[in-house]
Amino acid sequence: MHRWILQVAATGGLALAAAGCAESKAKPAGPPPPPAVLVAPVVRQDVTLYNEAVATLDGYVNADIRARVRGILQAQRYKDGAAVKAGQVLFSIDASEFRIAVSSAQAALARAQTARAHNKALLARRTDLGAANVVSKQEVEDADAAARDSEDQVRTAQAQLDAAKLNLSYTEIRSPVSGVAGLAQVRVGNLVGQDGPTLLSTVSQVDPIRVNFPMSEIDYVKAAERLKRLDGRDLAWATKQFAKMDGGGAPDDDALELVLSDGSTYPHRGVIVSANRQVDPTTGTIQIQALFPNPGNVLRPGQYGRVRIRRRDVGANALLVPEKALIQVQGTYSLAVVGEGNKVSLKKVEVGPASGASRIVTSGVNAGDKVVAEGVQKVSDGITVVPQPLAAAPAAPGAPAVARP
Repeated sequence: MHRWILQVAATGGLALAAAGCAESKAKPAGPPPPPAVLVAPVVRQDVTLYNEAVATLDGYVNADIRARVRGILQAQRYKDGAAVKAGQVLFSIDASEFRIAVSSAQAALARAQTARAHNKALLARRTDLGAANVVSKQEVEDADAAARDSEDQVRTAQAQLDAAKLNLSYTEIRSPVSGVAGLAQVRVGNLVGQDGPTLLSTVSQVDPIRVNFPMSEIDYVKAAERLKRLDGRDLAWATKQFAKMDGGGAPDDDALELVLSDGSTYPHRGVIVSANRQVDPTTGTIQIQALFPNPGNVLRPGQYGRVRIRRRDVGANALLVPEKALIQVQGTYSLAVVGEGNKVSLKKVEVGPASGASRIVTSGVNAGDKVVAEGVQKVSDGITVVPQPLAAAPAAPGAPAVARP
């Protein structure tokens, strides 16, 4: 009897304990605290933006040095890779055969001149005799034809002598331009000119140096005004521009910057001098040529770099926001703007090109608006947040940046 009462009491106690636990779990939880986010102001300032393109460097003039006559290469008269002057002898070919040809042509010319003098004298005598009816008219005509033929023989002999002298001059191969001579392709002792003009080396005029780069069709249309006056941009014009820019003159909007393969910026600015006649339909770009000064021949043909040209269409009095503040959904952009009471309002915006870590906004917000720069994944329209200022500014005023779409 007592054992059964104890069991009922124990069971009732367990039930009461279980009921107490259920009541404690059913208590409602409090609302989560507002999320903390970092905000940055929308800044209005001038930004210098650049278009950038991959560029290839080439000599202003690239002259192939070829052997134009057949013979044994006798000497190389320059050091491989050295700077050479226009008219400097670079190679010489054994000239013995060509000197003999010149002597033979001189002798042939002398014989033709002697024959011409004889035939002229004979024509004069027969003309006098013909006037006195001593010789026939036919003999006078024959003497006149012989005199004319001797004149032609002299001209032929003179042409052959000129050709022989020209071939002799080709045995000394000179540089047509001043520049840097490449490595010799043929060494002394080899037969050259056997099956045609043999390439011996190449001389490149590298000061100034030519820089080629593509420009998109859209950028070309935007820059049509600045590219329509290219006819007068020759080497003399470019040289004047170099002197102006290197002399501390104000940078021109048309001035180009060149970023080398190691990331350094070339210290001299260049200018556009020509554009190709057509847009390449396969790439949608037009080829542009520019010239850069190259004192000391630091730049060489075949190098790669990046050309920067300042944009005129954007950047003045622009609105900037941090790039990471933009919320992109299916090609549209929004910003989380923190307003009164720290409430968030999602506003659709139109964006322009990027400038470093910032982005230009063309509509949707105003200067001074505070936008969520970090923590955008925590916010939604109408939510209350705890804003804290972002340490880094969007961009330094006037700092040049490469524009990205």
